[in-house]
Amino acid sequence: MKTTREYFEGASPFAAMAAASVEYGPLLTAQRARAVVPADLLARVEALGGAWRLLAISEDWCLDSQNVVPVVSALADAASNLDLRVVARDAEPELMDAHLTNGTARSIPVVIVIDADLEERGWWGSRPRALQERVVSEWKPLDKPERNKEIRRWYAMDKGRTTLEEIVSLLERVAAAQPASTTAGA
Repeated sequence: MKTTREYFEGASPFAAMAAASVEYGPLLTAQRARAVVPADLLARVEALGGAWRLLAISEDWCLDSQNVVPVVSALADAASNLDLRVVARDAEPELMDAHLTNGTARSIPVVIVIDADLEERGWWGSRPRALQERVVSEWKPLDKPERNKEIRRWYAMDKGRTTLEEIVSLLERVAAAQPASTTAGA
């Protein structure tokens, strides 16, 4: 298996990933253009100091990835101490298998937090908790097209706030657990 550094350095910036997607590139680009990063969440990321990287495991056809990765890209673009790269799930099965949802599912997106030393420190995936709770309870009896319609509606109403809140909280937990020399100034 590759190192975290090798995965990150071999991954694409969001714009390149979107540009390479013939079928979904325009959707991903439009989602990114609409993404708004709340000032309070940006301030919390900036307060972490140091240099942080996010590696998203994604595929352009995935409904959740289409809604999550563009807002995470907006956060990374806005924060001076954050960099995002995207890797295709199907191109890196070993990386995906190290980040299975509930230990069994290749659910995407997965957002991996990487420190200044290019070491993995935690990960998030594959959708916000509040959304997942609705999917497995309230929307479970729906057929897939109806369930996907509800998922799209949830993402549209939330505007990425819940996703960013969960990822920023993860970053804060990881940063709090890091020795000062690892997160300072990198």
